[in-house]
Amino acid sequence: MGTRVKAPVSKASSAQATRWGATVAKTAASLKVNGRAVPVTHLDKIFYPESGFTKGQVIDYYIRVSPVLLPHLKDRALTLKRYPNGVTGGFFYEKRCPAHRPPWVKTTRVWTERHDEDIHYCMANDLPTVVWAANLGDLELHTFLSRAANVQRPTMVVFDLDPGPPANVLQCAQAALWLKEALEELRLRSFPKTSGSKGLQIYVPLNTPITYQETKPLARSLAERLEREHPNAIVSKMEKRLRVGKVFVDWSQNDHFKTTVCAYSLRAKERPTVSTPVEWDEVSEALKRKDEGQLTFISDEVLRRVERHGDLFLPVLKLKQKLPKAPWGG
Repeated sequence: MGTRVKAPVSKASSAQATRWGATVAKTAASLKVNGRAVPVTHLDKIFYPESGFTKGQVIDYYIRVSPVLLPHLKDRALTLKRYPNGVTGGFFYEKRCPAHRPPWVKTTRVWTERHDEDIHYCMANDLPTVVWAANLGDLELHTFLSRAANVQRPTMVVFDLDPGPPANVLQCAQAALWLKEALEELRLRSFPKTSGSKGLQIYVPLNTPITYQETKPLARSLAERLEREHPNAIVSKMEKRLRVGKVFVDWSQNDHFKTTVCAYSLRAKERPTVSTPVEWDEVSEALKRKDEGQLTFISDEVLRRVERHGDLFLPVLKLKQKLPKAPWGG
């Protein structure tokens, strides 16, 4: 699967060159991706020291996963989370699309109340842009819940389930299943993915006219309901001191200025883990077996999953659902 690219690649491994359809040369400055010359540098630089995963392998992963990744990036403002020296070398967020971007990188304007101005965000609508961003050390892809055409209209509701130690992803799995039941009472289907870090994220596709003034109160109402029903396991309040041994159901992501890590994005952890769509049966099975490893996936595993299952998150882009009318019960 994936796009074939042809260009001389500096110090890339022969395996990477074969996958890309590239030839290896000593002095390469770009990859040809879908007809565009994309600047690349230091492909042999180690980005994940624990596993020896290089910048070249980061680019290789994003090329190979692009058929399922790109639809989730399309027409959404993108916040870059850049690790120019790898996961142990520090990072910074970049909302403003870099001025030195190639002319073919598309941008979109988003008004920010904080700065009282428009910010021009990048949009990764094509593979050359993704490769360009990866070369900048943008390991993680964080997108808005809305499309650029209407930033005040979310296409989904998102719940970020964050475990407070010693709780882990298995406690998140239980919280996710409780949340699934509550959503089903409202006749809403939901789709889980791993965060690629410690927890899980639950997406409720809408793809119908809606505002954050409607989605955010619903998300908060459901989080508070779970806290009432399971006070020893769930917390809906922001204070970190309250999260010890519990799962924080973060409803606050449902806002026009918030971004969430995109499906199939790498995460900057010790290993190249990925925010990975999963099936509800997998969530239940991991909980039943008490095996948190069943909900952790690295890049190669994700590519194999995509070969077998396709895009498990495709319904998030296509399924149309309407929220029940307010007020929502708890």
